[in-house]
Amino acid sequence: MEKSQSGKLLFVCGKMAAGKSTLSKELAARVDAVLLVQDELLVALFPGEIVDLATFVKYSTRIQEALAPHIGSLLSKGVSVVLDFPANTRKQREWFRYLFEQADAEHELHFVVASDDLCKRQLKQRSEMRGLAPGTKWTTDADFDEVTAYFDPPAAEENFNVIRHERRP
Repeated sequence: MEKSQSGKLLFVCGKMAAGKSTLSKELAARVDAVLLVQDELLVALFPGEIVDLATFVKYSTRIQEALAPHIGSLLSKGVSVVLDFPANTRKQREWFRYLFEQADAEHELHFVVASDDLCKRQLKQRSEMRGLAPGTKWTTDADFDEVTAYFDPPAAEENFNVIRHERRP
């Protein structure tokens, strides 16, 4: 029996509220891929427990460890996967590399480029649309600044297939 063509792994990088989730949904529809959304999994599995960056890292790591074999299986069977998980640091991007290399799959790293001002404006709009009270965790400029302090855009020496998406105000 002939080996089937591997699927493609598509993943996103960008500051908080830059538009990564919106782009992920568009990509999944465009390439007819399975879409996995980290925020949805965190809310479903750990409701109310993500109160700071430390718990976010703890629980998101658990989800990554649990999903890695399944994502690899999908890719190996020719199913493309869009991961709406942050690829915002070199360490985070190592996991994505592991996934596509283990499955011998192609990949695309979609880098959403947006100014801090635009991201903060979109964060405020998103929070209002969701009916979140002012000051709710993960909705403030201070939260944005805390998370963005760790942001590390992809560098050429990382050798990813980067596709840039410039967001304008």
